[in-house]
Amino acid sequence: MKKRYTLATALFAATTIATGYGSFKPAVAQQSETWKPVWTADGQLELPTGYREWVYLGSPLTPNALNGGAAGFPEYHNVYVHPDVYAIYKETKVFPEGTILLKELQLTQEAQEEDGSRLEVSGRGYFPGAYNGIDIAVKDSTRFADSQNWGYFNFGHHAPPYAETASAAPIEACASCHIDNADEDMVFTRFYAILSAD
Repeated sequence: MKKRYTLATALFAATTIATGYGSFKPAVAQQSETWKPVWTADGQLELPTGYREWVYLGSPLTPNALNGGAAGFPEYHNVYVHPDVYAIYKETKVFPEGTILLKELQLTQEAQEEDGSRLEVSGRGYFPGAYNGIDIAVKDSTRFADSQNWGYFNFGHHAPPYAETASAAPIEACASCHIDNADEDMVFTRFYAILSAD
């Protein structure tokens, strides 16, 4: 019996072709570049939006109570990267030009013990509290050739709202520490197991 093709069948086929339904995942080169940094006319970095929806890499913690009361960052360092950048890194093991690594600081809840810990239902430990600032690293070999291709920005070490834009910090303020101590391409990858996970 000869098959009959209806209008519905034709429309489904056209939609399938147009949307790529059932096709292979596009290569990273075909992804949009909406994840790249936005600069003001005077070279300041604009604070990205929606960053808490990005890929969460991890949260190193250096509380004051374990650092003589004077930790450089006495908070959780919640680090995020845009999903497209994460996909590129997982495929290539290279952070692409324009990578933004965003670190939102988050205070620990009020301490009950001398070491800064407190007791909660899950046990004694450190527990995240209020947000307390944003720092950003941007990979741009043209703008930041003098600091091994990365620039560093402080949008405020205080509760939100944060600054809308920020200028690059001097090399000695942030980049020098990364130059001397980071694992790979100026990034402390040892703190982010997700980057090496299968």
